[in-house]
Amino acid sequence: MVTSPAASRRSSWAGRNYTLLTAAAIITNLGGHGALIAAAFAVLDAGGDGGDVGLVAAARTLPLVLFLLIGGAVADRLPRHRVMVAANSLNCVSQAAFAVVVLAGDPQLWQMLLLAALGGTGQAFFGPASEGMLLSSVSGEQAGRAFALYRMAMQGAGLGGAALGGLMVAMIGPGWVLAVDAVAFAAAGALRAFLDVSHIPPRAPGGGLLADLRDGWREFTGRPWLWSIVAQFSVVVAVVGAAESVFGPLVAEDELGGAGPWGLALGAFGAGTVCGALLMTRWKPRRLLFAGTLCVFPLAAPSAALAVPLPVAGLAAVMFVSGVAIEVFGVSWMTAMHQEIPEEKLSRVAAYDWFGSIAMVPLATALAGPAEQAFGRSPSLWGCAVLVVVVTAAVLFVPDVRNLTRRTKEVAASQGPTAQGPTSPGPQAASVQETVSLEKPSA
Repeated sequence: MVTSPAASRRSSWAGRNYTLLTAAAIITNLGGHGALIAAAFAVLDAGGDGGDVGLVAAARTLPLVLFLLIGGAVADRLPRHRVMVAANSLNCVSQAAFAVVVLAGDPQLWQMLLLAALGGTGQAFFGPASEGMLLSSVSGEQAGRAFALYRMAMQGAGLGGAALGGLMVAMIGPGWVLAVDAVAFAAAGALRAFLDVSHIPPRAPGGGLLADLRDGWREFTGRPWLWSIVAQFSVVVAVVGAAESVFGPLVAEDELGGAGPWGLALGAFGAGTVCGALLMTRWKPRRLLFAGTLCVFPLAAPSAALAVPLPVAGLAAVMFVSGVAIEVFGVSWMTAMHQEIPEEKLSRVAAYDWFGSIAMVPLATALAGPAEQAFGRSPSLWGCAVLVVVVTAAVLFVPDVRNLTRRTKEVAASQGPTAQGPTSPGPQAASVQETVSLEKPSA
């Protein structure tokens, strides 16, 4: 068998599927982060206000919550790359239509709500399929490094996409940025069409979609490390999201000098995520979930910094550290999922993970305003920080979270045949996994 020069230059774990997935993620993150800015300005340019911007954002989130579990079951039932391509096609069409109505000059709010909802529906089916495909695309002891490099590429593309998107919105208008995002979805979908699923064993016929969902639920609830960390992140993601999407801009406007300083702080967080992923290409913590969970505590710091509030430089430093910390958790979590969850159930488990992580976000953001009126802004932010610390400390009482061990060749040999293989479930005594992150693999 002749090996191509390109293949010979790749590491053994960086196979064709991994390379295609990473390239496609870079393309869609470059387009998608700019499109988020463009959508908001499209609403404002059409005469909408902040409430209308929130409605369009909610229209994207609601179908994501509604269809995630179904998307996970479908991704484990059908070839995952076909689900991903179909979802990318829906996103491409919805963004192209969004661009057309904006460029036509008189977009209606109902049109933007409908098209945002279609985009959220596509993401609900894409996310679990993407995560399952990525987790099954690498093997061996270098899996953690592969996930770290993937996340570093994704986060870097997101940073660049947000900066480029903001510039393009100012120069050529939001409609053209949305059109570019539609092209990005088309290009990424074309790449994903070439993914090879021949290594995935054929799935035995099941008892239907509901049976698949019940099977995924049993897999999810049968692992204490899994459901406890997802429960933890349902609170963490909600309160951090409320602090950064609601309170952060208000503090910046009243105390820090406006949108510029807040953008600098968010940029520092993004830079931290890139550096955290780079760190995880070298560091391999032995107790995956213990190390990852310890790194969730710093996520309380931005809320506390806003509560003070710290000067812009101090806030940016805190945001940078929290960005590094969340990537340590995210890579550790993906490594644990890859190690512990059976390949044929990856997408269903990922769907329960995603669902648990985002389900409370709309409630938290809706309650942020009333909490500020009832308790004040600073006490509300301190409350967010305390909640992060309390739920994270509680998770450390779960034995599996403290004890799940990275499976090296030496560990696998000492545990016997049941520990072999990157996706076979290991013994409970040596098993713990993690799965959620504030930044999941995206389209």
